[in-house]
Amino acid sequence: MVTDYQAAPVFRALADPTRRQILESLRREPLPVHDLAARFAISRPAISRHLRVLKVASLVRARSTGRETYYALNEAPMTLVQRWLDQFWTARLSGLKRLAEEEHR
Repeated sequence: MVTDYQAAPVFRALADPTRRQILESLRREPLPVHDLAARFAISRPAISRHLRVLKVASLVRARSTGRETYYALNEAPMTLVQRWLDQFWTARLSGLKRLAEEEHR
């Protein structure tokens, strides 16, 4: 079972549409802040604040190369979200199975 303590930072980070778009961008390749900022209609400091939230949730990793910091997606915390959603999916499938078995009889 996924605890609120484990999942709260991940859900908080995913709640914002800009952060979800940042994760989509990083899914393709690691990027520095200035490249990420160029993809959005918000300031570079705003992107940095979003990246900080994503980093606290462990959804991104930072790697410094020279003067630039590259951010990369870390998919591992997504398993918390998947496990939480699976609780509902499993219950729904069990109900569907019972219904199908009842109609079959």
